Amino acid sequence: MSGKTDNGGAQCGCLTPEQLRILREHGTERPGSSPLNNEKRSGEYRCAGCGTPLFYSGTKYESGSGWPSFYDAIPGALGTTTDTTHGMTRTEVHCAHCNGHLGHVFPDGPPPTGLRYCMNGLALTFVPRDGGT
Repeated sequence: MSGKTDNGGAQCGCLTPEQLRILREHGTERPGSSPLNNEKRSGEYRCAGCGTPLFYSGTKYESGSGWPSFYDAIPGALGTTTDTTHGMTRTEVHCAHCNGHLGHVFPDGPPPTGLRYCMNGLALTFVPRDGGT
């Protein structure tokens, strides 16, 4: 995993300050700012902090939210907690391996799950199925 550690790559210098803000300080990127919104290739979306596979590209869809969205996750890859910041109650999503903050999940997604995993693009890396970039 390229020398990344459970602290989200902070020790190896693998992450940008903005990625660290999102993954470790529960930050949020501006909607519409992630290049992953337009990613259409087959592959995996992984945690930018530790490289754990989180989502398959086949579960990605255009939610109109401005953030990369998925209707299902790889089993066991994610954890959740209750987030009561900003005057609302939401379900926060984090990497089950390194505990990095990824985004939130909402019950307004498409079938078959009815879920919308609304993720910060900077908290993810995309690995194409063919292994290329």
